[in-house]
Amino acid sequence: MTQLSMFELSGFGGLLILALDLWAIISVFGSSASTGKKVLWTLLIIFLPILGFLLWLVFGPRAAARSI
Repeated sequence: MTQLSMFELSGFGGLLILALDLWAIISVFGSSASTGKKVLWTLLIIFLPILGFLLWLVFGPRAAARSI
């Protein structure tokens, strides 16, 4: 019997995170942010997939447009 960890990201969970991260990266490149900000957001999303996505979702380039 295998022990399932809360932090184990495989199967459907891993695929879901991959899809959300790809969507975030594509949205970053499509935004009107400066090149430097696009690079920083992309690196954050790649190296910290879950946290980076959540931070992008809340503080990303389009967050300012949503709050107006």
